[in-house]
Amino acid sequence: MPVVTSIYAALATLLVILLALLVVDQRRRSAIGLGDGGDRQLQQRMRVHANAVENLPLALLLLLLLELGGADPRLLHGFGGALIVARLLHAWGFLRRSGTSFGRFFGTLATWLLMIAMAILLLWRVLL
Repeated sequence: MPVVTSIYAALATLLVILLALLVVDQRRRSAIGLGDGGDRQLQQRMRVHANAVENLPLALLLLLLLELGGADPRLLHGFGGALIVARLLHAWGFLRRSGTSFGRFFGTLATWLLMIAMAILLLWRVLL
């Protein structure tokens, strides 16, 4: 079993569930069962949740492939830990304000840089 990836997949799942609960909470408060009904806070929460769902699967897949390929567990923990921190930072920043924020910007930047680094490392390990 890929132990390192399992840890970060579990943490990422808990984060996605937490973000989904925030969407459900706003749906209940606004009495909106489908769509966003023009509710700005619901739109914001839906996008925070969707953004996590859009980015985490690819990042976790890269982490898994690196682990299965025998990458150093310390490196994998570095990638996984940084990924979770980046996604928490993004969610925190985006939930505080819908526009540009420190958390949203740096959470996104860190997520993308981590994914690029893992993709390049994976290509390097496979091709060389």
